[in-house]
Amino acid sequence: RGGILLKGIGLVSNDVSVVTNVTADHLGLQGIDTLDQLAEVKGVVPRITKRHGWAVLNGDDPRVLAMPTPARRWVFSRNPGSPAIREVLTEGGHATTVLDGQICVLRPGQDPEALLPVADVPMTLAGLSRFNVENALAATSAALAIGIDRGDVIEGLQTFRTDAEHNPGRMNFFTFNDVSIVLDLAHNEAGLEALIEIMRGVVEPERRLLLGLGVVGDRTEELITNLGEIAAKGCDTVVIGHKLRYLRGRTVEDLEAWMRTGAARAGVHGLPAYETELAALQALLQQAQPGDVVGLMCHAQLGEIADWLIAQGGRADTPDVLREKVRRAHSA
Repeated sequence: RGGILLKGIGLVSNDVSVVTNVTADHLGLQGIDTLDQLAEVKGVVPRITKRHGWAVLNGDDPRVLAMPTPARRWVFSRNPGSPAIREVLTEGGHATTVLDGQICVLRPGQDPEALLPVADVPMTLAGLSRFNVENALAATSAALAIGIDRGDVIEGLQTFRTDAEHNPGRMNFFTFNDVSIVLDLAHNEAGLEALIEIMRGVVEPERRLLLGLGVVGDRTEELITNLGEIAAKGCDTVVIGHKLRYLRGRTVEDLEAWMRTGAARAGVHGLPAYETELAALQALLQQAQPGDVVGLMCHAQLGEIADWLIAQGGRADTPDVLREKVRRAHSA
């Protein structure tokens, strides 16, 4: 969004384009104040896709699905019964979805082509992360559309890692004193909802969700307030961890006031605040009990926090460890 508005798209056309979603993020900047305006900006990408290329679009996001493009449409959806899939297949396009737990490609007049189980794709966190399942479907669609070999696509899905070493700030899981810790950028409402969804997916019975809430300064007052409300509704304990390098013209007092206003809508008052993300995490870990899950909206200190956790005896979760956490939570 920012690059397109400030410097232009940078190329005349593309062979394959991907639009994953349009959500309330970065509104109020460069004259973009509404989701419809934001969709117009993002819609430049499929608009310049070649006629014989493919526009990979989220079939469950109406603004994305409605984006005009001269290209053939290839939609992705977690729901195999999505009306968008039926519509696009009817017009000769393709779709990628989940059937019987498998990532499958649908083409007009052909049987579904199963690639691999969703649970075998590490980035989906054993199938737990709804957004990363969608990202895997989008990536599969784009890779096949550009002509990458099916076997290479499967290998890529199986080997792409989401841990702190390979993909910092994207649902990085750690274990510390039998407490699960999730570090994620979670910089908007959709991101925070996804983080809390993931935390719920691994929490053990009768255990709690604890969250370190933090924002960067260039967000609207409404968005910051909404984040406070989402956090307070979704978690048992919430503290604020500031990102002092990313105040971007705001004051910590303003940010705290708006986050606390949002939390108060959910009946939670007086959120404690800490100067840094690490200090917020340390405060939460002092309260956490075995089986609890601690989430941190982490942006400024990703590397420092990962190093601190390892130095204190924590460990980064492997895909197998995470799969076992999901299994235990769901079986319970």
